Amino acid sequence: MKEKEALMPVGGQAVIEGVMMRSPHAVSVAVRKPNGKILVHTEPYISWTTRNKFWGLPIVRGGVVLIESLYWGIKTLTFSGDVALEEEDKKNGKQKEPDKKSGFSAWRTALMITVSLAVGLFIFFYAPLMITDRLGVKSGFWFNLVDGGIRLVFFLLYLILIMMIKDIRRIFEYHGAEHKSIFAYESGLPLTPDNARPFTTHHPRCGTSFLLIVMLVSIAVFMFLGRPETLADRLVRLLFVPVIGGISYELIRFSGKGYKSKIGSILVAPGLWLQKITTKEPDESQLEVAFAALEAALHKNTGAQEYVLKGEQA
Repeated sequence: MKEKEALMPVGGQAVIEGVMMRSPHAVSVAVRKPNGKILVHTEPYISWTTRNKFWGLPIVRGGVVLIESLYWGIKTLTFSGDVALEEEDKKNGKQKEPDKKSGFSAWRTALMITVSLAVGLFIFFYAPLMITDRLGVKSGFWFNLVDGGIRLVFFLLYLILIMMIKDIRRIFEYHGAEHKSIFAYESGLPLTPDNARPFTTHHPRCGTSFLLIVMLVSIAVFMFLGRPETLADRLVRLLFVPVIGGISYELIRFSGKGYKSKIGSILVAPGLWLQKITTKEPDESQLEVAFAALEAALHKNTGAQEYVLKGEQA
């Protein structure tokens, strides 16, 4: 493996029967089809943090990365769902009308992002605020502490509940495959199941860790805003969400680089613990899917193609 490739920053996300990987120049999603083949789709990608100096500033870049991650995450999740539905239709003998556009559907992605943001803000922002208000907490300090605690409990309950769903457990296994493949890549090892298997499924830069840090940082930031008395006070809190995302990103970035240090290990510890819920041990076939996504993202093989496993003939 080339040295410059080993230094290239990569990240990813588990999707339906697959894995999404993102490098500085491409986003790739690999999905295992029912026939055993791996379908890989790759698109060019350049982060806004590298296109403009302002968007790349500390704190500011965190909000940009958060939005980009949500955008590409939903895009690739939708794509993997489409592949699964298409294969199910074929199995049932149904014919599907060909899409006018190949790749990812932009309008559906925009709709899903809007709905996801609305639901997320209600469950993890507005509902805890209303519950805390009903409890009659008057002190600004205690109001924000209770509000943040409820938000954190909601988040943990959400993860525990979805873990009980069989299909979600499969996604958590692909999440583990994503982490193992990245660990192998960052260690300069060839992407093979034997090389990736010994690594842990818990990665310090995981999105789960990031969300947990967001929850904790929000408590600290909202402490400065006091107790919200009016609707305007509550809306002001929304304006601080990008700031919270920015601070959280800088913390996860620091901990990802120095997680072996004493301070770094303290920062990543809660997130690594939480990944015991959101990641599961993958099998060899799931690792192969993660390898396919990672290799495509690194080498920018744009378009859709079937991934040929090593040892197979094309």
